[in-house]
Amino acid sequence: MKIQESAENYLEAILVLSNQNGTVRSIDIAAYLQFSKPSVSRAMSLLRQNGYAEMDKDGLITLTPKGLEIAERVYERHRLLSTWLVSLGVSPDTAAEDACRMEHVISRESFDKIKEHVARYQGGGEA
Repeated sequence: MKIQESAENYLEAILVLSNQNGTVRSIDIAAYLQFSKPSVSRAMSLLRQNGYAEMDKDGLITLTPKGLEIAERVYERHRLLSTWLVSLGVSPDTAAEDACRMEHVISRESFDKIKEHVARYQGGGEA
């Protein structure tokens, strides 16, 4: 399933905020992504319409199983790519920015190979 990069960013943000805070509201997403509240409201409407997220009567946002699957995939890519780039000598800030762009366009095959490489590198006792 292919969704737009912006939707992936929102889903990832909901996952991260949920892990950090336990609950997520639109205002939390706006602050986290540094977007306007109207932009987040529009995106949340689209995520709900497409079955990726739900919002209860109190404004609490949760991911559906479909949304959670995408968010976890994107977040795994972000974490691994950031860590890998830092291990190559890239500054943490640049690594995080680059990983954020790369996580949306890298193929599953390439990501899996990088993941295998990182696992071998870490498993070999090297830091």
